[in-house]
Amino acid sequence: MNSSAVLRRQKLLKLIKNLHIFHPWCPKHKTLQNPCAQIQNPSRVFGVSQYSTQSTKFPEYQMPSVTWGVVQGKKEKLVNRVKICDYLKTLGIIPDELENLELPSTVEVMSERVQFLQKLGLTIDDINEYPLMLGCSVRKNMIPVLGYLEKVGIPKSKLGEFVKNYPQVLHTSVVVELAPVIKFLRGLDVEKQDIGYVLQKYPELLGFKLEGTMSTSVAYLVSIGVSPRDIGPMVTQYPYFLGMRVGTVIKPLVDYLVSLGLPKKILARMLEKRAYIVGYDLEETVKLNVDCLISFGIRREAIASVIAQYPQILGLPLKAKLSSQQYFFNLKLKIDPDGFACIIEKMPQIASLNQHVIMKPIEFLLGRGLPLEDVAIMVMKCPQLVALRVELMKKSYYYFKSEMGRPVKELVEFPEYFTYSLECRIKPRYTKLQSKGIRCSLNWFLNCSDQRFEERLQGDYIESESLGPSFCMGGKLELPGSDVVSDEEDESDDEVLYRRTVSL
Repeated sequence: MNSSAVLRRQKLLKLIKNLHIFHPWCPKHKTLQNPCAQIQNPSRVFGVSQYSTQSTKFPEYQMPSVTWGVVQGKKEKLVNRVKICDYLKTLGIIPDELENLELPSTVEVMSERVQFLQKLGLTIDDINEYPLMLGCSVRKNMIPVLGYLEKVGIPKSKLGEFVKNYPQVLHTSVVVELAPVIKFLRGLDVEKQDIGYVLQKYPELLGFKLEGTMSTSVAYLVSIGVSPRDIGPMVTQYPYFLGMRVGTVIKPLVDYLVSLGLPKKILARMLEKRAYIVGYDLEETVKLNVDCLISFGIRREAIASVIAQYPQILGLPLKAKLSSQQYFFNLKLKIDPDGFACIIEKMPQIASLNQHVIMKPIEFLLGRGLPLEDVAIMVMKCPQLVALRVELMKKSYYYFKSEMGRPVKELVEFPEYFTYSLECRIKPRYTKLQSKGIRCSLNWFLNCSDQRFEERLQGDYIESESLGPSFCMGGKLELPGSDVVSDEEDESDDEVLYRRTVSL
């Protein structure tokens, strides 16, 4: 037993000796010692204390300084926060909203941020509007974001104004948030040179999710007939519709306009040219203006035609404008409310026409010796007269009197004569009539296409006169004299109606 115990003791001592040789932390073998052994508490190597910037006996192992969010202890951070807040107060910046925001380590870093924003053109008041921008690093946030915005088309001189209007952009990531939005806009056929303009107009676009409101609003507009290739120009003209909800804003407006008798196809053409229509408030503006039109005598069945001719009428302060114009026409031409309603149905743009402009053609006609009653009749038949240039009216009138030698009463019967081009239509057609010795009314040879006019010249008789194109509820354009019209012709008629009205 004694010899066995001695043997076990010898093996144990040999094992301990081997451990001393192969483990450098053993104090007996100083030659194999690691510099980290100078640390009194080796377990702290794995704690926060490894980030301490205090010098050690071995500077080559000193940890580098890192971000201000880590280097400071709680007490030091609290002291520096107080210093930074005091500094901001001396500048006039209210630091209350910065209470839960991680601030830089020194006043110098905060001063750098304030000065950078001021160089952009922001004032202390602008910073107070959104003090959270002071939480953005100049090098990590501001410079990359602003550099990218300048790259996509926002002029450097406008960056300050852009940040003032949408300071949240400083918090965004170029790769994760900004670049995908720009790619989405380009995918909608927004021209590259227009991207900067669109963003300046509606900077909040940069904060939208692609799969959210923007995608659904575009998809809905295409579903009602808006051409996909026109979405890009629509965005350039009125980017705000990308931020509008379909269910609560766009669709209710579309449904209401369709309920008035406006065909979806014509409505789609209107939106392509005037995208801002979707921004009109349905309850506060559109419905009130429709009720206003009806109260001024416009027939309910004519409302759709009025809107198609002048879509902007839906967003005007209409009651005041119509009241003023109704009084004006009654005062100057003795036109009663029913006559005024007829004028608005034919040319709703008169609601916005300057009264000084209206008076010039009227004074010209009165100056030619026409009675006030006849001028009033002419205006009610053809309201476009009041928007014509007097210089062109003079030329057409003198040709009518000197070359045609016709009585003035024909102008009262067909005041549309003044709306045709003298050089392109009146002179060439009248010359052909003279060569064939044909005597006809102004309406007969002017109110038709070139092809129909040639057919009339070749005919052996003068067909009866008919009215021009008229708008029919439901969206079809009925052409007098054409009893059978195919579906294809119906579709083209919608286009003719749009060109005839919206393009005025």
